[in-house]
Amino acid sequence: MKILLIEDEPNVSSFIKKGLEEQLFDVECAFDGLSGKSSALNNRYDVIILDVNLPGMNGFEVSKTIREQKIKTPILMLTAFGTTDDKLKGFEAGTDDYLVKPFEFRELLARVKALHNRNSNSNMDTNLLKIADLELNMDEKIAIRAGKRIDLTAKEFGLLEYFIRNKGKVVSRMDISEKVWDINFDTGTNVVDVYVNFLRKKVDKDFDKKLINTVVGMGYIMRD
Repeated sequence: MKILLIEDEPNVSSFIKKGLEEQLFDVECAFDGLSGKSSALNNRYDVIILDVNLPGMNGFEVSKTIREQKIKTPILMLTAFGTTDDKLKGFEAGTDDYLVKPFEFRELLARVKALHNRNSNSNMDTNLLKIADLELNMDEKIAIRAGKRIDLTAKEFGLLEYFIRNKGKVVSRMDISEKVWDINFDTGTNVVDVYVNFLRKKVDKDFDKKLINTVVGMGYIMRD
């Protein structure tokens, strides 16, 4: 699970980050509203933990901006104010849950897990395939990596779908020819290699983490 933590108090931020990382979560921190908003709009996260009182831009404004950009990542808002009006203001800004400071870490953890599970179940309805920060929406035929849409041809999309469905497994050129091109014999051409290169330029080139890997003499494997 990848989490964006937007919290300006160093001690609180360190406490939450350490606890979540001990649970093997990947935590990225922002310490003001503007940088937090930028991270949320330009990257993909499973859950956003958002403080209300932030320098530059408060949590309500950050949440509202995220929702205006049609980003549906679950947001857990942290605040020292626990009145009903404060909670309603948060929900109206698009937050999904509300946790009042001070809090016990195990309650924070339970709420983060619940938000993630709820969102994962919702994603099942849209028929999503995922690996690392790459998503394929099979209903809309859209590929997104780290929040950025990738334009693919129909054949490139089919090849990427095949890789994701076989993630962690070495697939040979013949496997790909049979499943993606419906060719069950050796054509003597390098069409598979050509399309894999096309796909790499779009899916991997601009990212540090390379998902499509060559296994010399055997084929390809997609892994995070």
